[in-house]
Amino acid sequence: MAHRRTNAREGLIVPATLARSGLPPAAVKAWAGACPRLTGHFSRDSAACSKFWTAGARLRARLPPRPARGPDQSAAAVFIDRCARDLREAYLARHVARLYGKLTANRTKFVRAGDLVMAAARLVPGLTPTAKELAAEAPLMLADKDGVEIDQGLLLAHVLAEPSCGRHLCHAMLLPLPDWQDRLRRLHKDGALDLGAAAVMRDGRASVVEMRRPRFLNAMDYEWLAPLEAAVDLAILDTDTEICVLRGGAVDNPKYRRVFSSGINLTLLYQGKIPFQFYIDHLLGFEHKMFRGLARPDVEPDDTAGATAEKAWIAAVDRFAIGGGCQHLLVMDYVLAGSDAYMTLPARKEGIIPGAANMRLPRFVGNAVARQAIMMGRRLDCDSPEGRMICDEIAPPERMDAALSALIDGMTSSGVVSAVSNRRAMRIAQEPLDTFRRYVALYAREQAYCHFSPALVANLERHWNAMQRKV
Repeated sequence: MAHRRTNAREGLIVPATLARSGLPPAAVKAWAGACPRLTGHFSRDSAACSKFWTAGARLRARLPPRPARGPDQSAAAVFIDRCARDLREAYLARHVARLYGKLTANRTKFVRAGDLVMAAARLVPGLTPTAKELAAEAPLMLADKDGVEIDQGLLLAHVLAEPSCGRHLCHAMLLPLPDWQDRLRRLHKDGALDLGAAAVMRDGRASVVEMRRPRFLNAMDYEWLAPLEAAVDLAILDTDTEICVLRGGAVDNPKYRRVFSSGINLTLLYQGKIPFQFYIDHLLGFEHKMFRGLARPDVEPDDTAGATAEKAWIAAVDRFAIGGGCQHLLVMDYVLAGSDAYMTLPARKEGIIPGAANMRLPRFVGNAVARQAIMMGRRLDCDSPEGRMICDEIAPPERMDAALSALIDGMTSSGVVSAVSNRRAMRIAQEPLDTFRRYVALYAREQAYCHFSPALVANLERHWNAMQRKV
């Protein structure tokens, strides 16, 4: 049942389910009466909204945990959350620029997305979940979470939708990760650096980044993100190389020696061990850096200014590139694939949005094939007419190492002086920063709701047999 707000004195009109939910009538009345009418004054609106949001959180906390709720209690929780989120949307629509200014010292400070949502929780209590609220939900199965992280998605959606704030956040996410200087010194000294879930090493004039999750067929999870992003930073910053390569490492599986990527770790997703922030750090972090390069703190990463440090990227695809792995290929300058390899974007079977594939894949294979891949799970064999629209070169699987070495030699033997200029020229026509920013603004909101949708859990049980799997 939709709610409506009457006036500031009367607050919300609540449905009968709240009365039947067992919540104390006085507490419901106090919460409903606290729903504010926004005035446009940042401090007053922040205080009034914060009071309403924190009261709503306390009210919901009186309900049983999500798995133990009856129908009326579930409906009550949904209503409380919907009222809070309606107000968040209205508050952010009015105040996001002022809020972002306060969180970043009027855009003189760069704050990554994960830190931004936590700082917002401290500045305006109730706007986003606190560390304590996140910690309370962290051990729960995905189906048992209330989805407090959705509010992080709402904040990021509004930040990215506002042009100056959104560009500044993109700039923050394109800077090298902290301590990159020390890692780069170690790489220069040893020629390779093992970061655990990822590694970077030199192969001739190429920096090779390996994704390493051997037990999980190089599946992606939250703990994998920071090492991979650090490796991407180093690959770009290494002055002793001219191009970069992304490849999946060796895996612990009798069927495969090496694979590219099996996408997001669906078992961990089902178990609630992949936070919403995973999607944002993936899209705005290492993948965007491969596509747009590393930013400098003193210059906005505008393609027309040539302000990023970047190199051409090659992907070497062994066996398969599934989900997020396939998404990586769409930011590459050249893709080498084994003749037995294939690509899929099984987002429909999972119930999530496949990163920026909705924006990028049609540029490669056209709208019809892109819709079939994203909406209907169509498999694209690398050595097929459609696959060759993404893959530039096909090699027999047993010849992949030799083919990659020959490709690196061929691309660097006569210099790559124009490679960066050409990729910038193509990028500004295909996907300028503002196009990307606007896409991620929508993505942040939609993916947050998808991530905590009951349909996602049902899909994982139906298509992945997630209840029977263990890490």
